[in-house]
Amino acid sequence: MSGHVEDYEVLNVIGTGSFGTCYKVRKKSNGRLYVWKAIGYGGMSEEKKQLLVSEVNLLSGLQHPNIVQYFDRIIHKETATLYIVMEWCKGRDLATLINKCKKSSSFLDEGFIWRVLYQMCRALQECHWKVPNVTILHRDIKPANVFLDEAGNVKLGDFGLARILDNDASFAHTLVGTPYYMSPEVIKGGKYNKKSDIWSLGCLIYELCSLSPPFTGPNIKHLSVRIEEGKNHRQNVTLAG
Repeated sequence: MSGHVEDYEVLNVIGTGSFGTCYKVRKKSNGRLYVWKAIGYGGMSEEKKQLLVSEVNLLSGLQHPNIVQYFDRIIHKETATLYIVMEWCKGRDLATLINKCKKSSSFLDEGFIWRVLYQMCRALQECHWKVPNVTILHRDIKPANVFLDEAGNVKLGDFGLARILDNDASFAHTLVGTPYYMSPEVIKGGKYNKKSDIWSLGCLIYELCSLSPPFTGPNIKHLSVRIEEGKNHRQNVTLAG
């Protein structure tokens, strides 16, 4: 972890993630493309700084073909900015793919959706069970956080809202993430666990099939009620057991 900001050429902004902005960059020494997340930490509270440290440690410890690979971190003290250098996924994210299908009035191939499900399960298996006595929860699974490489393989990314939990405190209580993909227990202010990540994965797969989330509403209140009741607004059928 000895890189410098000057080692990279910034090409363009990709989007915003948790805490910071993501840029597509090129390493000057070898011409390889990467993504770096620029996170300003100057105005952060101590709690948020600790969360940032947890995210960086999390990224460096996750090595799996279906998880976005972490390469380096650069601390730029003059601007109080941390740059996290990660794998560039040429296939972009699933949200972009879904929007493309909507515009062309087409649907995704069933075989592709099965592959996404299988590879996402592999990624979550790595997070949930790989490290002894530790559970890694993603907490924000959604199309915009699932990327594709050049071959169309899944890369789960943006662990900015993840937590590393010891087994003796295996639940997280903070309400974070994207409402469309939140599980009923989280909406109710309850405990977040591995099953909550699985619920969000189910919502993601549903959206890949239908090009819209399983639960929607005119506002957060109506959306929350539909998720709690487990009812799809289109068919008014119960989806939760």
